[in-house]
Amino acid sequence: MIPFARLLVRRIALLIALLATVFVVVDLLPGNTARAVLGRDATPDRIVAKERELGLDRPLPERFWDWIAGVLTGDFGHTARGRSINELLADKFPPTLLLGGLALTLAVVASLLLGIWWAARQQVAPSATVIRQGAVRLLQPATTIAAAIPEFVVATLLILVFALAAGWLPAVTITDRSGFPASPDMLVLPVLALAIPQIGWNTRVVRAAMVDAAQAPHVESAVLDGISTRTVLLRHVLPFALPTIVASFATTVGMVLGGSLVVETIFNYPGLGAVLAGSVADRDVSVVASVVALSGAVIMCVLAVADGIRAWSLRGRG
Repeated sequence: MIPFARLLVRRIALLIALLATVFVVVDLLPGNTARAVLGRDATPDRIVAKERELGLDRPLPERFWDWIAGVLTGDFGHTARGRSINELLADKFPPTLLLGGLALTLAVVASLLLGIWWAARQQVAPSATVIRQGAVRLLQPATTIAAAIPEFVVATLLILVFALAAGWLPAVTITDRSGFPASPDMLVLPVLALAIPQIGWNTRVVRAAMVDAAQAPHVESAVLDGISTRTVLLRHVLPFALPTIVASFATTVGMVLGGSLVVETIFNYPGLGAVLAGSVADRDVSVVASVVALSGAVIMCVLAVADGIRAWSLRGRG
């Protein structure tokens, strides 16, 4: 319990340091928050009055302290345009969570299936079919390419092929009254754009972890005892590979959340991506920091779950 508590405190400290860095970076950006809110025609007197109203005339450390104190009580404050940040996040975070959750689920399921299948056929038998041999050999370059291509490039290619050329799926997202996409097919391309790079990376991780775990002596004994390949993989190999796999999936959560902000902008998806883009344009540091804080809190929760799964999988080992 003590090591876990120390790890939690360390992660919280890192998150606070990251939020402080966000405050500094946004404050150093060219432009003026008050002018961005009031428009180019605002007089100097109005700009000064707006800066005083927003507290921009105070030192940056004091503004950060006031904001972080409010966050600890559940109050993220207000945007430079006067809207409650709590309401803004409550309105825009669920669509982002839906998009990221679907992409993460697809990435986990696909990479597990592909990685385990790849590891089981590490050595392709000469008697294997041509199709099976080709599929195994194709995974090496395919996963490398998928993992190397950024989400925005994948999104652009998907739009070109499936939206513009084939016309099968919409290239932009239209929302209904609930604030979510009006039809399920509008989620397909954004989800794929987020999931494909993570499938490529995690498939390689799963395969490597399974191959390493298969070298354990108890696995060889299970094979010599005549236990079926499926049973050996699921009961004797996968549990030993689980800590590495879970750690990779936990890292994927942060990658998906970060990538979703870019993908949402490309597909005009109604999530935190548009909020973040608008807040950066307004130099609204409170909104930017709030998005980072919320994303960081989600990632910390996932890491805590991953730590629990890892501890469970390592129980009883010396």
